[in-house]
Amino acid sequence: MPRWRVPDGNAIVMLPGRLTRWKGQLLFVEALARLKSRMGPEDFRVTGLLVGSDQGREAYRRELEECIDKKGLGGDIQIVGHCDDMPAAYMMSNVVVSASTDPEAFGRVVAEAQAMGRPVVVADHGGASEQVIAGLTGWRFTPGDPQALADTLETALAIGDDARTVLAERAAEHVRANFAKSGMCAATLRVYADLFETAKP
Repeated sequence: MPRWRVPDGNAIVMLPGRLTRWKGQLLFVEALARLKSRMGPEDFRVTGLLVGSDQGREAYRRELEECIDKKGLGGDIQIVGHCDDMPAAYMMSNVVVSASTDPEAFGRVVAEAQAMGRPVVVADHGGASEQVIAGLTGWRFTPGDPQALADTLETALAIGDDARTVLAERAAEHVRANFAKSGMCAATLRVYADLFETAKP
């Protein structure tokens, strides 16, 4: 289980992914700053977690740390580095974010989080768009727009327990039905079989 110091009672918003600019960590910081400004410091009970190694990108890590301090989020966002137990990390999160500024071909984090029944907020492009049914298994926001991300996070954090349970069940079933490894392998083999049949003389 990850050993992170998170204040009791705080909602946890997690962005998993190696520390690299296009993964959207700076966008995440700006969105949480706007959300805190809107809610007010006294009512802002949110902890943001940036989970992932910098893989030697020390300058970018320092830039992130400086941005967090500049935005007044020093006690609200943690850069926690690599995590060996992502299932546990997902389960302790209230919302999982994929904020990539460039489209990803798939984006495994989105499927993993939904499979664990976690609400997801994703940039509406690339593979993430195909994985999330907006409003039913998660939420999508305009890529690169910190205000849109802040608004969408507010919506995701505000859902009640009953709605959260329904969303979790729907999201997990959606991933099992459409993105399970067994289904992917079967679909790939069908493509090869079709090509083989087409190539026959």
